[in-house]
Amino acid sequence: MRPVAVVAIGGNSLIKDKAHVEVKYQWEAVRETCRHIADLIAEGWDVVVTHGNGPQVGFILRRNELAAHEVHTTPLDVIVADTQGAIGYMLQQSLDAEFDRRGMHRRAITIVTQVIVDPNDPAFQQPSKPIGGFLTEEEAKRFAAEGWPVVEDAGRGWRRVVASPEPVEIVEEAAIRDAVRQGWTVIAVGGGGIPVVREADGRLRGVAAVIDKDRASSLLASRIGADLFLISTAVERVALHFGKPNQRWLDRMTISEAKQYIAEGHFAAGSMLPKVEACIRFLEAGGSQAIITNPENITRALRGESGTWIVPD
Repeated sequence: MRPVAVVAIGGNSLIKDKAHVEVKYQWEAVRETCRHIADLIAEGWDVVVTHGNGPQVGFILRRNELAAHEVHTTPLDVIVADTQGAIGYMLQQSLDAEFDRRGMHRRAITIVTQVIVDPNDPAFQQPSKPIGGFLTEEEAKRFAAEGWPVVEDAGRGWRRVVASPEPVEIVEEAAIRDAVRQGWTVIAVGGGGIPVVREADGRLRGVAAVIDKDRASSLLASRIGADLFLISTAVERVALHFGKPNQRWLDRMTISEAKQYIAEGHFAAGSMLPKVEACIRFLEAGGSQAIITNPENITRALRGESGTWIVPD
């Protein structure tokens, strides 16, 4: 049986920079990313791909605002579902085209994924995840009057914030596990999954929240018994003192070392910290190895030539 890797691709795999956000440029970025994922599959791995959706959610929210006088707005859980379908379609088509180009008898499939959260999660009392674009103070006051929590973002403007609760259970977990074991390349848990709560009668209900993509991907990797959890991001390796004259790249760190570096404040909360924490969660749940690297170095990282490996003590 082939080993299974869960590969969490970051925003740079979908949008290269702020000057190239149109859909045609997203296609270019996705096709490049899929070439690297196909390399991993050619190396003998079965793969589940997870992805972010932050900019795409922001685009839909902005379209909602501009069109509100003409059509109804869209709830946040439905927006997450929309982006799962759209980004999944792009990844799925690009992967299939790459498989065909290489003569690989493989196919990709997208599973729209719901992730259960606890309605009593403290995050719902303290929304902290910024979504959408920057707002003027006047716009922020209008959204606040409509019930949206807003915060001032370091002098750059105002933004809406939503809760970012912990992922508890992946509803489609069995389908994802079965599909990847049957040889499908599975795209799942897009944007951290559609956040849902389970009602007293057992029914699921979507909620206005955003689940951290790396946390949900780590949970998925643990639950399906993945052999590897790989986070693809914008840098080749994790660094200490990032961006400073004494910056030092890390080839490898144990769980204990990673926790020490976190305590020392080496990893930024909105950048590398959630990625390192997600790897720690996977390993502490029984996983054997995790890697953080950029898309173009995925296969080199697997050979020990690049990336940062995080391993149990």
